[in-house]
Amino acid sequence: MMARMLINGAAADRVHALDRGLSYGDGLFESIRFVDAVAPLWSRHMQRLGESCERLRIPAPDPVELWREALAVTRGLPQAVVRVTVTRGVGERGYALPMAPQPTRVVAAFAPPQVADSAYVHGVRMRVCDLRLAEQPLLAGMKHLNRLEQVLARAEWDDSAIAEGVLRDSHGRVISATMANLFAVVDGVLLTPALDRCGVAGVARAEVLAACPQAQVGELMLDALLGASEIFLSSGVRGILPVHSLGERSYAPGALTRQLQRHWHNLGFSMEQDG
Repeated sequence: MMARMLINGAAADRVHALDRGLSYGDGLFESIRFVDAVAPLWSRHMQRLGESCERLRIPAPDPVELWREALAVTRGLPQAVVRVTVTRGVGERGYALPMAPQPTRVVAAFAPPQVADSAYVHGVRMRVCDLRLAEQPLLAGMKHLNRLEQVLARAEWDDSAIAEGVLRDSHGRVISATMANLFAVVDGVLLTPALDRCGVAGVARAEVLAACPQAQVGELMLDALLGASEIFLSSGVRGILPVHSLGERSYAPGALTRQLQRHWHNLGFSMEQDG
């Protein structure tokens, strides 16, 4: 499937060479799963986008306008991922903010990723990445355009049997996977790493935390993660994925993972996310 794309509401496939999103990564994006013209986590995406635009001092797009454009690019598609990208727009050379920014808005639809049914049933294999995430509280939680850390982390392996990698910060604290948030059941308690220093606060993570008020958010070290009885990943695009193995350790999908997969299905997503 070729991408369907609108730039500032018009059909196009190119942005200005001086757009600050290209020059400096000065912008944000959301990847939103659509099923039959419905996006079950739309409100969570719009909340994160709006809050992040405010933090970066980028004028936020109108969610109603974004919805119309998302429906336009997904028309006729039973399954799609819509990427909404917002940059500060075209600007002169230099880091200083434009006096009157004119943001660039890109709304594009793509085919959903291919994920085997067996991954949802049996789980995925993971490894521990060598790359350490830099800490920057001013950017923590946002899905800003600079994903170079994730690109370099993913470049650490080319084994197609390994689906994901664990990312840690400079102090060795577990933060996330390269493309998903991470949850673990340790000593009977559901834990997910705090993201106040680095990492992306995913919308699926927010949904899991809302569905599991007993979950704890805090520090998670690698030894504790390796000793977990249950590990799963959360992604707004891929859903709830059990972890089958992490390095030499093996795990079985647990009752909580299955419960949250059912919750995901009840939101309006299919159990299989491969489109």
